[in-house]
Amino acid sequence: MAPKASITPTPRSARAAGATEPTEARGAAGAARPEGRGKVAGLLLAAGGGRRLGGRPKALLEHRGRPLVEHAARVLREGGCAPVHIVLGAAAAAVRERAELSAYTVSENPDWAQGMGSSLRVGLAALAGSGADAVVVALVDQPGIGAAAVARVVAAYEGGASLVAATYGGRRGHPVLFGADRWGRIAASAEGDRGARAYLREHAAAITLVECADVAKAYDIDTPEDLRRLE
Repeated sequence: MAPKASITPTPRSARAAGATEPTEARGAAGAARPEGRGKVAGLLLAAGGGRRLGGRPKALLEHRGRPLVEHAARVLREGGCAPVHIVLGAAAAAVRERAELSAYTVSENPDWAQGMGSSLRVGLAALAGSGADAVVVALVDQPGIGAAAVARVVAAYEGGASLVAATYGGRRGHPVLFGADRWGRIAASAEGDRGARAYLREHAAAITLVECADVAKAYDIDTPEDLRRLE
């Protein structure tokens, strides 16, 4: 089944989505949303233990002189998400000690070793009482994805979409946005390292796709060779 829609990142499509392209400096979290569209929370999955990195927790990898988790959380905030929730797992105590996370809500996933799905469930449960009407989900190990990509996904929500995914050269990736009415079904289907993949595959026809290859790079920090991508 073909995807429901695809948004091309041009000035015209940005206006059609109800917003101009926000910049990182602008911080779209303070921007007014069209009437009837609620607040968009951010959810950062940062629980991974870095098995292929020799057991180095990804949240603690250094990027621009600070733990990677700080950078990833700031990207969500500057892209238009508030509040921002973070799910920690591996070395959670060390992450709390070394990273400055006071501006965010932090949850811990005791079952982080079971995979991303368990962290997604923890995060969605934590957001249940936040008053958010949608959530943008991002991964801590993708430093090439900045606030501009998050802002495009948020703009698609403001334009009426409730299931949104960034794409890179037509290939679906993160960040993704889920309307709150979908959270229960997503949590129920999230298992192992698949996260929301099963839900997204089942609802492929309803996904609004937002091309972001011109403003972001969707690589992961998974192996020692990938560490060269960190600054």
